[in-house]
Amino acid sequence: MKRLKKILLLLLSLIILIAISVFGYTKYKKPVYDGEVALQNISKNTTVYFDDFGVPHIYADSQKDAMTVLGYVHAQDRLWQMELMRRIAPGRLSELFGSKALPNDIFFAGVGIDENSEKAIAQLDKNSEAYKLAIAYLDGVNQFIENGKTPLEFELVGVKKEKYTLKDVYNIFGFMSFSFAMAQKSDPLMTDIRDKFGAEYLKDFGLDGSLGTTQLKSYKGKSNDYAQISKSVASLLDNSPIPPFIGSNSWVIGAQKTKNGKVIFANDPHIGFSQPCTWYEAHIVTPDYEIYGYYLAGTPFPLLGHNRDYAYGLTMFENDDLDLFQEENNPNDENQYKTIDGFKNYTIRKKIIKIKDSTSVTLNIKESVHGPIMNDLLTTLKTKNPIAMSWIYTQEKNQILDAVYSLCHAKDVTDFYNKIELIHAPGLNVMYGDAKDNIAWITSGKLYKLDKSVNPNFILNGANGIDDKKEFLPYSKNPSAVNPSWNYVYSSNNQPEAVDGYLYPGYYLPKDRAKRIDGLLAPKNNWTATDVQKMIVDNTSSTSATVVASFLSQIDSNKATSNEKKGYEILGKWSGSTNEKDIAPTIYNKFIYHYLKNTFKDELGEDDFAALLSTHILKQIIEPQIANESSVWWDDFTTKNRKETRKEILNKSFKEAIASLEKQLGNDVNSWTWNKVHTLEHQHPLSKVAALRSYFNVGPMEIAGSNEVINNLAFTFSDNPAYEVKAGPSTRRIIDFSDVENSVSILPTGQSGVPSSKHYNDQAEMYAQGKFRKMKMNKMEIEATSTKLVFVPKK
Repeated sequence: MKRLKKILLLLLSLIILIAISVFGYTKYKKPVYDGEVALQNISKNTTVYFDDFGVPHIYADSQKDAMTVLGYVHAQDRLWQMELMRRIAPGRLSELFGSKALPNDIFFAGVGIDENSEKAIAQLDKNSEAYKLAIAYLDGVNQFIENGKTPLEFELVGVKKEKYTLKDVYNIFGFMSFSFAMAQKSDPLMTDIRDKFGAEYLKDFGLDGSLGTTQLKSYKGKSNDYAQISKSVASLLDNSPIPPFIGSNSWVIGAQKTKNGKVIFANDPHIGFSQPCTWYEAHIVTPDYEIYGYYLAGTPFPLLGHNRDYAYGLTMFENDDLDLFQEENNPNDENQYKTIDGFKNYTIRKKIIKIKDSTSVTLNIKESVHGPIMNDLLTTLKTKNPIAMSWIYTQEKNQILDAVYSLCHAKDVTDFYNKIELIHAPGLNVMYGDAKDNIAWITSGKLYKLDKSVNPNFILNGANGIDDKKEFLPYSKNPSAVNPSWNYVYSSNNQPEAVDGYLYPGYYLPKDRAKRIDGLLAPKNNWTATDVQKMIVDNTSSTSATVVASFLSQIDSNKATSNEKKGYEILGKWSGSTNEKDIAPTIYNKFIYHYLKNTFKDELGEDDFAALLSTHILKQIIEPQIANESSVWWDDFTTKNRKETRKEILNKSFKEAIASLEKQLGNDVNSWTWNKVHTLEHQHPLSKVAALRSYFNVGPMEIAGSNEVINNLAFTFSDNPAYEVKAGPSTRRIIDFSDVENSVSILPTGQSGVPSSKHYNDQAEMYAQGKFRKMKMNKMEIEATSTKLVFVPKK
């Protein structure tokens, strides 16, 4: 017995010792926020104040010194995130995660971002300020890699640190740009629907020419299962360790409409949630320059930012800058494809993908004049017809470094407007406001027209010499509004008005958020920053009431159960709010899923229906389709000798929704509150290992908001017990030029990507509750509320 006690005591002591060691080791990994660090290649002492939320405020004698220090402190907080970001575009994730990352690597290696980055750097002016400052930033990153602490993730995965290069910066911007493109997600699916069912089935999607100037070429015959492209690309992006961009809101209120007579700027870019979160905040002050910026991991210049003179931010334009072309092989030589000038040889690009604990894979990627052949890149694409991807980003001159540098170094609104022309892709709505009472909405992107016979919503013909003819438009034709007479500008990924009679094609999101934003901005002329704080977390849908009215008009209540009648009553009184204690959104979103399933799944099948749920276009069609009594989609393909009606499908869907909620939440309808089913967990790439989940992840937590409200906390429609939020505001920023030093923002989790840092998750609860914190710019306040880290020139 005594021996057993000794053994147990020894084991307990060992466990305690291990726990203490692990605790001490993880604490050792946390970033250094005070003291002194010797740094090469800075001319004078540079002081960094880390405020109470871990934001570095860098005070330097020159921009070069500031950028070197920025690279160092950015790396100490986000080096693991940087490592993931730089590996996606060149196809190097398999070196970390093994063969399970191979499909992602094959696809992105084939897209050509890495090769485009090399070409862009070769053309870059090495004497430019943008180049010199970017190199200084990379120098700071690399000095941390050489001398700083190794992140825990590197040791868990078993990867060595490598120095960063300018190509890594370009590759990160390249992946961001690809995540903006939407054609690869929807064009193949729409092509399949056209080819399987004919033109009638596309009317509800607005692709038959009824909502635009293009005319649909009707064809009904054998499907090539092009939707595999939609499903595969959506899956790759959804399962990527770095989340894609999905949308965004921004509005700028002119001085004439604010209580204090100065511009108020607001922006909340919508991006997939992850841990660490997307943006890293940093404030730089030198004798000739100041910027408070939001940086992607591994990039030297902020995509979002402000100072005392101006503010800028982004939303997705959603323009069409990517097309898919079906090539026609030479029947006698599969290495050639047909063009208007005869057969041409495919070019072959070779890439080698290294795989952790396995042999390397060599890719021989075919490319036509249009771009890489997708069949080589997507193993699930079964069609024998070669499909090429044509993307403006890799085909036009890449000036992204100069462009992003220009955003944070603009002299005035005119200079800012002119520099946006450098961005050929991605398409962006760039929002601007300044202390001189200027406001602007400017779109980036090299826009083009196609022949009137061509509908870019489908896979195009690569051989006829017509579908690929592009008439590039001058930058002056890009949609924009500078100091409009109505005194505000806004963007929420919605369709811009026609320019010179031309309605530019794209993958725009529904009018819901735009309608709500415009409806709030237009009548009010005494806006304050506090008002805007309330508006940016607004949870009310502008269109759900219309959808509910269409639905309720079809309901047959004679055979309704008690809970079904309660559901009708709750929806009938609903204002469209999606607050945590609301019941209506729980019922509404469950109904929407069953309505979509019963309407579209019988024709599309399981896989293609899932693909449809992941597209932007789905959100566009709900309101008009549910109101369209004559839609061909109402008929159920699986029932023979009868034709279902809208009334039947909607009644069936509502009954199924209520039954599903009873099973998942119980019979008490009053307990079906939104907070029980709408939850958010910020997931770390290593959290797929169950033992690491609680250490690395933040959440889950209950949260308000929903799809396509201003507070856009987005999820995929499903019959699951909970709607797991996948994406939403990656930051909420409000800059008031009547009181710049008290402007506010919030991050979804925190500044640091190091779990042992107190700034890993210190904003998560505030974010979920719709709260804000100050973006400090007053030096006295910064000094009083911060720790101090001094970088001294290394001798």
